[in-house]
Amino acid sequence: MSGRLLILKTAWRSLRYRQAAVAMTLLSITVSIFVLLGVEHLRQQAREHFTSTVSGVDLIAGARTGQLNLLLYSVFRIGTPTNNLSWSSVQALDTHPDVAWLIPISLGDSHRGYRVVGTDQRFFEHFRYGQKRPLTFTAGQPFAAVMEVVVGAEVAARLGYQLGDTLTLSHGIATHSFAEHSEHPFTVTGILAPTGTPVDNALYVSLAGIEAIHQNWQGGVALPHLRARPSTADLTPKSVTAVMLGLNSKLATFKVQRWINDYPQEALMAILPGVVLVELWQMTGAMERILLVISALIFVAALCGVMAMLLSSMRERRQELRILRTLGASPLTLYLLLCCEALLILLMGMAVAITLLVIAVAVVNAQFAAILGMSLSFNILGQSSWLILGAMVLSVVLLSLIPAWRAFRELRV
Repeated sequence: MSGRLLILKTAWRSLRYRQAAVAMTLLSITVSIFVLLGVEHLRQQAREHFTSTVSGVDLIAGARTGQLNLLLYSVFRIGTPTNNLSWSSVQALDTHPDVAWLIPISLGDSHRGYRVVGTDQRFFEHFRYGQKRPLTFTAGQPFAAVMEVVVGAEVAARLGYQLGDTLTLSHGIATHSFAEHSEHPFTVTGILAPTGTPVDNALYVSLAGIEAIHQNWQGGVALPHLRARPSTADLTPKSVTAVMLGLNSKLATFKVQRWINDYPQEALMAILPGVVLVELWQMTGAMERILLVISALIFVAALCGVMAMLLSSMRERRQELRILRTLGASPLTLYLLLCCEALLILLMGMAVAITLLVIAVAVVNAQFAAILGMSLSFNILGQSSWLILGAMVLSVVLLSLIPAWRAFRELRV
């Protein structure tokens, strides 16, 4: 044990003696590990986020468009729908014998940059995320009246909303809108518990509420002479953006999908969320691999820097190593000394890189949540990250054989 400690102390003192070269090598190692772990963490978090956003939905139906586009705007609130489907079509879907439940989704309005989702009580009853986990409330309950709103956990936290607060919606999805529905304020009646999905970054109102605030609007412009009070107007929705469907049997999935795709009244389409997600990963898989390869190449370059530092130090340390050989140091001792130096640099680089990565996650989390509805986990060291770190340690152990073999060959006594 004392011999190992002596080797470790000698390696540490040697690194301290060459502070400038070690600092530059440590910087390159830290940057490479930061990039490699950052890319891997972002890749894993994106997959978990997308796959856990919605659960238990058999089909998503909407106006005919691209499959990926329909999935992105109906589930992840990314992009803009090309068209709506009529309320009569929604009713036809709702009464289909194979449909167990239906969740209507109406998009198009916002509040201070956050999406507003028009829906009904079925959203809170049937929507699931993760491993079929239901939505829960940290305070309040679902909306019951026309001018009531439920806010997601992130919206409530960022904007400081509490039960009983009032707010107004904006026409469109811009962060700063000049088209406010100020004549129809909503009252907060519920705050959803955090889910780590886009549910946290939206506000939820009834379909009747969406109709009420647009009673005096045409083409995105307010027309005061068309104004009608919500209590007296017909608030039956004319159309919605999409619907989520749960079926009585999984065996009926393709049957109902074909029926929707061939629906004669209007051009509709239905998608299987899981299948479209697989297509999404296939599209992004090439980019993921490219990023990982680039990160790996950066790490290889940093390792080459470590080996170059050790090899260049051989000439300066020739006398030191010759004395060690004279005193009976074996080739294994020389190897352990050089390996300890390389491992110390690597471990310091890992510690600094992981610390910087945690800080970076804390800094960018708010932006990710606002833009993508996605919060990054602070658990940087997942299974894949540990494998990467293990591969790094193994690489250093093996590459340390090169300078050790050269030192033994040149310093034979």
